[in-house]
Amino acid sequence: MASIDVTESQTAPLSRLDSRPGRLPELARARAWIVTDGKAGDENQCVGIAETLGLAFETRKVPASGPFGWMAPWGPIDPREGPRRRAGALSGPYPDILIASGRRSVPYLRAVRRATGGRTFTAFLKDPRMGADSADFIWVPDYDDLRGPNVFTTLTAPHLVTAARLAAARAHPDPRLARLDGPRVAVLVGGDSRHLSYRKTDMVRLVEDLRGLAAQGCRLMVTISRRTPNPLREAVKALAAETGGFLWDGSGDNPYVAMLALAEAIVVTSDSANMVSEAVATGAPVLLFDLPRTYIRHRRMFAGLAIAGALRPFTGQLAELTYKPIDATPVIAQALADVYAARRAAGPA
Repeated sequence: MASIDVTESQTAPLSRLDSRPGRLPELARARAWIVTDGKAGDENQCVGIAETLGLAFETRKVPASGPFGWMAPWGPIDPREGPRRRAGALSGPYPDILIASGRRSVPYLRAVRRATGGRTFTAFLKDPRMGADSADFIWVPDYDDLRGPNVFTTLTAPHLVTAARLAAARAHPDPRLARLDGPRVAVLVGGDSRHLSYRKTDMVRLVEDLRGLAAQGCRLMVTISRRTPNPLREAVKALAAETGGFLWDGSGDNPYVAMLALAEAIVVTSDSANMVSEAVATGAPVLLFDLPRTYIRHRRMFAGLAIAGALRPFTGQLAELTYKPIDATPVIAQALADVYAARRAAGPA
């Protein structure tokens, strides 16, 4: 998926981008860790929640490979990353709040809970695969099966495409996109995943449907993923050049939010629930390019968004859709804050 840049150092300086002490005074003083294996989708979700809460946070990256990663979430942490090491994912004073995502981070969350006797408040985004008691607060999308008194669900996923970022991108348009004459259509292209692989027929159909939009006078603003198959990558690159559109090739600033902010419609491939969640946060019509082997649980989410009037299948034509932007990030953040406040009020267990 296309991602917004976030801090990538293992023990990054504390960041506080949107402090909101009025919401919960304790959060203004809280120190937080974000723990993932560095996967952009997981990290962006955690950062989105931390920013919305106004937390001062550090990013801590756990190993993404090796035997301890293979055993996650059931196995132990890599002892080289433990709390007694001067450097590592768990080095330094423990935080007040730990927000984690991705199965490789589960053993590290568990280690912090054990080391602090539960004093560190733990939150996990998506199913930790170890049950609802794996963390103090768990968020999962509606289509997941995990439920429990501490499990919170929403239709879409948390992300970094905030209303403030979209407004800033509209107020100061990226010149690479502002020059495009005609209706701008953002095109978010994913790629192969463990659930599906793009077939040649899928790639041909997508390119031809996009060509149909360009023939109607639309200007394509395309972003591709590291997972995008090379034939599709080259085809959409050629199409954007041929039709007077724009494709981000990785050079210069990432215009992902600007694309979403300036789009009159958004085409997104069905392999990425995260990109769909980001797209519907804009209020622009979202046109879903359906892939035959799309993950069945994601189809539940897409059906919900269609019922909400935010999404329609992409068939090479624009569609008029009017809906209020759908953004689960502040809703999830508020739910986490409420649980944290209740835990603080209750005092030590």
